[in-house]
Amino acid sequence: MIKNRYLTSAGAFVRCWTKWQLSRAYPVRTPNESVGAYGERIAALFLERKWYIILERSYRLKSGEIDIIAVWDRRVVVFVEVKTWAECRENIGGPSDAVDEAKQEKITKTAMIYMKRYRLLESAGRADVIEIVLGGIPGRPSIRHFENAFEAVGKFQMFS
Repeated sequence: MIKNRYLTSAGAFVRCWTKWQLSRAYPVRTPNESVGAYGERIAALFLERKWYIILERSYRLKSGEIDIIAVWDRRVVVFVEVKTWAECRENIGGPSDAVDEAKQEKITKTAMIYMKRYRLLESAGRADVIEIVLGGIPGRPSIRHFENAFEAVGKFQMFS
């Protein structure tokens, strides 16, 4: 009975800590940093605040690029595509709409090569999309995280 109380309080602490971390301001964009690079930096920090472990940033191969590769809950390899806009555009949708089927196929192929290279084929994998709209207040972007945003596209069926 006492053991369960401690587990419950530990879980509550983690939830409160995570909520507080996500509410903190993000670093401002440096003058020579592109919108895309800044978005990737914010997305990596956002994931770290949600207890993800970042393995790679800007992983590039001939087959394509994956913005962030992370591990969630010590067992799921997460391949993250980051889309960033400098400001909100009306009646267009969001930055995540730019992740079309061709982009999904490139991410899937690159993710499969990564998993083969590091012998992770037995591990679960998923593809996430993070969209960031910088807006007007520095350090306070709008961030949306789409977990398991799409199924593996093409002949590479690795996601579970």
